[in-house]
Amino acid sequence: MTNINLTISKYLVVINLLLSVVVLFLYDITIFYNLQIGFISSSLVMLGSMMSYAKMVNTRVEHNIITVDEDKDVIDLVEDPYHLYDDEEIINDENADLVETIKEERANLKANKRSLSQTLKESRAFLSFYRLGAYLLLILGFLYLNRHQMLDITTYLLALGIAPLTIVVLLTFFSKK
Repeated sequence: MTNINLTISKYLVVINLLLSVVVLFLYDITIFYNLQIGFISSSLVMLGSMMSYAKMVNTRVEHNIITVDEDKDVIDLVEDPYHLYDDEEIINDENADLVETIKEERANLKANKRSLSQTLKESRAFLSFYRLGAYLLLILGFLYLNRHQMLDITTYLLALGIAPLTIVVLLTFFSKK
C-alpha cells in the first residue's frame, strides 16, 4: 500500500471508531450494524479503487505505455464512436458517390472496433480483485441486513457516503501541502 493509502486507511479507522462509540451510546444495535456494514464496505470499495488505479498507472509507466494527446482516449471512443464532435471539418462533396461514402465510413467503423483482449487490457482497473471483492462485500452486507430485517436504509446510505466524503476531504487536504 502506498503512503497516501495507508494514511487514508488510518483516518478511516479513527473515524469508524469515533462513529461507533457515538452510535453505541446514542442508538440501538441495529443502527450500529447498518453503520458498520455500510462504512466498512464503502471504505473497502474506495480503497480498492484507489489501489487498482494506482497499480494500473504504475504498470503503464513501467512499460512506457503513455497515451499521446493526439490519440483518442477510451472514454472519447465510447462517448463519440462516430466522431461527431471531432475538430476536423467534414467537407461535403456534391460529386461524391453516396455508396462509396457509406463503404468508407463502414470501413472506418470496422477499423475502430476493439478485440476482447484489448478491452480486458484497458479495463484491468475495473476488473481488479480489490474492487470486485469490495463490491461483493457491499452487496452481501446489504443482503444480510435486509434478510434479517435490520436494514435501516437512511443510516445505511449515510454510512455509505461517509467514506467517500472523508477521502475527498483528505485528498484535498493532502494536495494543498
